[in-house]
Amino acid sequence: MQDSNSTVSRVPARVPLHTEPMGIFASFRAGRRNVLELIPEVATRLPILSGRTGRRWHMVMDPEALRHILRDRVEDYPKSLVTKLILGPAIGQSLFVAEGEHWKWQRRAAAPVFTHRNVAALGPVMTAAAERASARIAEATGRAADLYAEMVAATFEVISDVTFSGGEGFDRAAVHRAIEGYIAQTARVSLLDIIGAPAWVPRPHRLAGRRGVAELKRVADQTIGQRRQAGASPVPDLLDLLLAAEDPTTGRRLTTDELRDNLLTFIVAGHETTALALAWALYLCAFDPDVQAAARDEAQAVLGDRAATAADLPALPHTRAIVDEAMRLYPPAAFLARTAQVQDSLLGREVKPGDTVILPIYALHRHHALWDRPDSFDPGRFADPKAVNRFAYIPFGDGPRICIGASFAIQEAVIILSTLLARFCFAPVAGREPKPVMILTLRPEGGVWLNVSRA
Repeated sequence: MQDSNSTVSRVPARVPLHTEPMGIFASFRAGRRNVLELIPEVATRLPILSGRTGRRWHMVMDPEALRHILRDRVEDYPKSLVTKLILGPAIGQSLFVAEGEHWKWQRRAAAPVFTHRNVAALGPVMTAAAERASARIAEATGRAADLYAEMVAATFEVISDVTFSGGEGFDRAAVHRAIEGYIAQTARVSLLDIIGAPAWVPRPHRLAGRRGVAELKRVADQTIGQRRQAGASPVPDLLDLLLAAEDPTTGRRLTTDELRDNLLTFIVAGHETTALALAWALYLCAFDPDVQAAARDEAQAVLGDRAATAADLPALPHTRAIVDEAMRLYPPAAFLARTAQVQDSLLGREVKPGDTVILPIYALHRHHALWDRPDSFDPGRFADPKAVNRFAYIPFGDGPRICIGASFAIQEAVIILSTLLARFCFAPVAGREPKPVMILTLRPEGGVWLNVSRA
């Protein structure tokens, strides 16, 4: 698709990408404010950019080159040192950061946990959370509410219930506070990251979050031990499924450390991704009342006065398209990085071992050569998902390391969004437009404040 913008139109909130070269200190300041400010505006128009800021880097926005990195040569482009420094202390060698054979066997063991059947079986938990979120939002009728905070609450309820059903010894509020504190203290870019300092050089601000991580691990270990003693729940939850998981090739099962690290990964990623997709989707629906009205008509026709279920998803294509478009404009993981391990070539550019290869998903999803009116909100682009270039739209990554919980997140988002749109109308609050800021994920700084009324 080619960009057909001939006039300047009103577009939803976006990140001001830089137009002048940045040195080491300017990059450091930008990265501390908002990681996406490291992306130059020209990245939304070119297939690749290369440069040096401490170490050599290549920024890739070409779908075929991304296929090469994420699918064809995935082992030659492991996750970057910075990613591992930020996440390793919290989630160890879990699926998200492990490499090579250690990653492969964990993926083989965990994959059956996220089959369509198992994800659909978790639908009632999502439906119950949608009902509770609806009840809370109903109390805000006639005034403004922070829908981002509401969506975080709803999705954390879901991931808590599907991970630790019963919740014995599991202080949800304390775990949520620990997660937020860890992200706030450790996820910001360090000057040492910018200049490419080795892993053994301490990043002092990241040491501060270790106490909260230790408490997270203690709670998870305690819960795993209790479940092993008590046995599986009547309806197996995520912890039960992981306890029973084994590598179909070797029969190996996850150790307690591996179980804990993967559970913490699913807790953090499982609620954060969906909460962000929902918050941005509600903001965009308030931004475009016509889109919101069409989604409401669809939801009311399918649901009546009940909450959505997993079985309703095929009948809610417009709602699903809104979720997809929200993740195009505001991908939760909007800026990824890999470290080249071997000599290679990307679009004619020489890539050397040790080079940083940046995947600016935010720029890819707004690229003028790939999307018509790239900064505009238009769920119609996803009316036929097969028409979308697969490697031009990668909110969950792609290739062998595509997010294992993608179908879980989509099911949850459509259930909650359709339930809310069937029951409420959302409108912008003057002067309270959210600001897209990425630290670890692309969050709406200041929240998503919307006026709430009954549908």
